[in-house]
Amino acid sequence: MLEPPDSNIPFGTASQERFVLSRRYAAGTGGVRGLLITILGDYVRPTRRPAPTSAFIDALGRFGVEETACRQALNRAAADGWLTAAREGRYTWWHLTPAFAQFLHIGATRIFGFTASQTEWDGRWLIVLARAAETNRAGRHLLRTRLRWGGFGNPAPGVWVSTRTDRVKGAESVLEEAGVRQDAQIFLSEYLAGGNLPTLVRQAWDLDEVEREYQAFLTTFRHAPSEDPLVRLTQLVHEWRRLALTDPALPTELLPTEWIGADAAKLFHRQHASWEPAATREWERITEQAR
Repeated sequence: MLEPPDSNIPFGTASQERFVLSRRYAAGTGGVRGLLITILGDYVRPTRRPAPTSAFIDALGRFGVEETACRQALNRAAADGWLTAAREGRYTWWHLTPAFAQFLHIGATRIFGFTASQTEWDGRWLIVLARAAETNRAGRHLLRTRLRWGGFGNPAPGVWVSTRTDRVKGAESVLEEAGVRQDAQIFLSEYLAGGNLPTLVRQAWDLDEVEREYQAFLTTFRHAPSEDPLVRLTQLVHEWRRLALTDPALPTELLPTEWIGADAAKLFHRQHASWEPAATREWERITEQAR
């Protein structure tokens, strides 16, 4: 992501940057930390109640996470301002900080509102012309990865395009961080004439790869991937979160006819509605064991 979904949301005294999902997590390789975010967002945030260490050890253990790694993840989350700990008898209970609860709410809104396409588009394009010098390897990497994760396509060297015209500030932030702001240009434009737009889209974005990702999602989640209610729902949301962060979600008029992403979105919402009640009951069960 270029920036948090709403930079005007107050994040208290915690560092807002700590709440921005890293590229590594967005790619679905966030390991224990990524799974912890999913569990916090899916089970702790909706109940608005703290959870004991034992519940996290149980839940993460179902994904092969060792107890030591779970405790380390919780402590790191507390150090980053996500959680606070309170001791009650033999148990430690973890509370979401108000700032991180708000962040998770914003993330949930984005994830559950994601439909694999941009529903409204006025036909305008946001265009960024920017290059980093060969000697600025860090800037080149940052420019490429951050703009990609912000949904920008790259149809030609030094040219980045997006149908999301509200991402100017985010693009400026990336250019500044990459050290190329003074030599870059940003435009708002309209397509008037020339080659067909589907060709441009295919040059700018690897839609074939996105289609393969959606096909894998459909294959995996048409049926429950696990008998464990907590595992199957967590896997579903975790994978959908990754897709929501990797798919540029282009306007429907720029996508292939009968775009597979629409089928995936329908499947996600149908399975989530079906699997959530049992998963919530299982989370409540392992949480209440500590009381």
